[in-house]
Amino acid sequence: MEKYNELYESILHGDMGGAVKVTEKAIAEGEVDPKSLIDDYMTPAMEEVGRRFERQEAFVPELLMAGRAMKGALEILKPALQGQSSSYLGRIVMGTVKGDLHDIGKNLVASMLEGCGFEVINLGTDVSTEKFVEVVRNNQVDILGMSALLTTTMSYMKEVIEALKAEGLRDRIKIMVGGAPVTEEFARQIGADGYSDNANTAVALAKQLIRNGN
Repeated sequence: MEKYNELYESILHGDMGGAVKVTEKAIAEGEVDPKSLIDDYMTPAMEEVGRRFERQEAFVPELLMAGRAMKGALEILKPALQGQSSSYLGRIVMGTVKGDLHDIGKNLVASMLEGCGFEVINLGTDVSTEKFVEVVRNNQVDILGMSALLTTTMSYMKEVIEALKAEGLRDRIKIMVGGAPVTEEFARQIGADGYSDNANTAVALAKQLIRNGN
């Protein structure tokens, strides 16, 4: 429905007020399924922002603003999506590892993942092994995403993976890692399932891991 194209444009240009306004109006009018708003307008807008980022036609501020607009619209839709388990592609737990307080990149990835249809549990920064294990144990998690910006903290990722193995939880989930010092080779060495160096490829990786896990 072309009348909701404004939702696409609002998210694409990082206009949270506009995105919220159109979403509220759509819900009030009751003419459109909330999930179709996500699938037909919101997710395509975030994917386009991601493509522009890859082509260097958009930059981190634009990604963050689009993610914020998307999140604002999603908050309006959440009550209407209650009970629709198929509304999400999968559930991802994300956190910056213990000793590391950097979260701009992680939050950017989280916003992109939410914008493209994932439910994200964002644990913040300085997350301990125990916390990662606890959240995986107590939630139906599809993917665990860990981030580090320091070479001194990135080794903590391996400790988390080993703890998940010890608790019998490792085979239940896929693990993706990222952050400035992290490489694909390092990801393989510690036993992660995937590595991404930017928010857009993180979404593609998450979708691939979900497909491979099913």
